[in-house]
Amino acid sequence: MRRVKGLAALGRAIAGEFAGAARTSAAARRGLLPQVAAATFNSRLPSFAGRSSDGFSQLTLIPSMNHGFPATMCFSSAASPAKEPQSSDKFLPKDAVLYQYEACPFCNKVKAFLDFHNVPYKVVEVNPINKKEIKWSDYKKVPILKVDGENMVDSSVIIDNLYQKINPDNPALDSEEEKKWRRWVDNHLVHVLSPNIYRTASEALESFDYITSHGNFSFSERIIAKYGGAAAMYFVSKKLKKRHNITDERAAFYEAVETWVDALKGRQFLGGSSPNLADISVFGVLRPIRHLQSGRDMVSNTRIGEWYNRMEGAVGESSRIKA
Repeated sequence: MRRVKGLAALGRAIAGEFAGAARTSAAARRGLLPQVAAATFNSRLPSFAGRSSDGFSQLTLIPSMNHGFPATMCFSSAASPAKEPQSSDKFLPKDAVLYQYEACPFCNKVKAFLDFHNVPYKVVEVNPINKKEIKWSDYKKVPILKVDGENMVDSSVIIDNLYQKINPDNPALDSEEEKKWRRWVDNHLVHVLSPNIYRTASEALESFDYITSHGNFSFSERIIAKYGGAAAMYFVSKKLKKRHNITDERAAFYEAVETWVDALKGRQFLGGSSPNLADISVFGVLRPIRHLQSGRDMVSNTRIGEWYNRMEGAVGESSRIKA
């Protein structure tokens, strides 16, 4: 019975994963998000390299493939440019902890920002079924970033807050161009990912094989999630495809990617010679799929490979600290 309930909970989590993202982000910008309760967290749980979703209370099932894969599976065979050190002298937190789901694209946005700016952070993987790791919080979604006791929620809002802390003498945030493309990431790009990642049964199993190996699951939850979750997401992805008026998953995905490349207008990055917040957001959302079939197809059938390779070099290695 526990396994049945666990699968039911996982199914509900999967079905709602993308539905509230854009609404949550808009609500956060209007100041409507609930305040996260301040409390101490027992850090006895293991950390994982990974991430989570924009105000998602459910598991965001886009696996992170940052570790444990051969270098030959990178997007481009060209050498990545060396990472340029980012100045964070005015923002050196004593303790930064990201509460996340390993597979969430919105959590990955936050991590890409932290990695790019060399801000050290710890990761606490949240169990998507019981969410026991965030019992202390009134806000039951991820990502939650706790910085020296201050709690931040919603990936775009978190990034805005961090940017202001890192650039106190230049508090002006993104340009109109950046704002446009950051909205595009949350309102369009993420919606074409899921139907592609779970397009076929084999692709769904490929995704869940990694998720269940790195997520915070017990043995029984891992078995349920791998096979039950893959089957559930295969069918849910078809509903998401219909909801967002997608007729051909790959064509829609390629079109979105090509739209982004066109937006660069020949520049190395949207930000010019260095990435801006829009570059980091697109990269963060795409990074989890880079070793999946959908990611391999994306590189083979679009022009994004060179930009992605430059972004890998610019963002560099993870600045995550193991607990």
